[in-house]
Amino acid sequence: MHKRNPAFSIRRLRRSELPVATVALARFLIGKVIVHDLPGGRLSGRIVETEAYPPGDPAGHHFRGPTPRIRSMYLAPGRAYIFFNYGAHFMLNVVSEPAGTAAAILIRALEPLDGIELMERHRKTTRLLDLTRGPGRLAAAFQIDRRHDGLDLCAPGELWLGVTKHPVGTIVKSIRIGITRAADQLLRFYERGNPFVSGPLHATDQCQGSPSSLSLLLSTVSCVGNVDKYQCLEIRGCACQIGTTPRSPLGEAYP
Repeated sequence: MHKRNPAFSIRRLRRSELPVATVALARFLIGKVIVHDLPGGRLSGRIVETEAYPPGDPAGHHFRGPTPRIRSMYLAPGRAYIFFNYGAHFMLNVVSEPAGTAAAILIRALEPLDGIELMERHRKTTRLLDLTRGPGRLAAAFQIDRRHDGLDLCAPGELWLGVTKHPVGTIVKSIRIGITRAADQLLRFYERGNPFVSGPLHATDQCQGSPSSLSLLLSTVSCVGNVDKYQCLEIRGCACQIGTTPRSPLGEAYP
C-alpha cells in the first residue's frame, strides 16, 4: 500500500485556529488545504491564492446589505459561501467575520494534491496547471456548487478545510483581479513563485515584511508558458507581471 508523505498528512482545521479578521484570515489560508471527499475518491489541494472582501468593501456582494443570495456571508467564520459567477462558474468563498457581519475570502487557486485523475475528468483536460488555477476552474475540478453553500468547513463532512506540515513559501500581496471598486486595495494574497497562482501579478505587489518602497530591477524578461500579453519584472525579490487586465476575475486569462 502506498504511504502518504507525512508532510502531506491532512488534519481538519479547527474554527478556533481561524484569525478573527478577514484580511488576516485571507493571508492565513495560504498553504492550508481544501478537501472534498467524494464517493469516487478524495480531492485535495493547497490554497495558493486568496482575495479578501472585508466588511463594508465596495467590491463585495455584501456592500448594499443582506439579500437571500448572500445570506451565507452572515454565518459564522469557516462557513462556505458559494456564488454563481456570470451564469457559468461556481466560486468558493470562506466566511470570515463573526455571525451577523458579512465578509468573505475568495479562494482563487489551489495546488492539486490528491485525486488529480478525478480532477482531470471533471475539468476535461490533462493540463495540470489548468485544473485548479482560477476560482471557476477549481470549483469545477472539486465539484463544488450551490449544494455546498453555507456548509461548515470546520466540521465533519465531505468538504472541509485542512492543514498540513508542508512549508509555505513567501506570501505576497497585491491588488485584486477583475474588480473596479476599491481596485487599489492590496487584498489579494498568494504564494510567490507557485505556478498554480491564477492571474497576472502587478507592479504594486509587495512581499510580506518587505519595505513598501520597492525598486525595479533594470532588466525586463519575457514571461514563459502560455502568457503572451504580460511582461515579467522582479520587484525587490517578488516575481511580478504587468500588462493587460485579465478578461475576467476567474483567473482564465491563460488559455
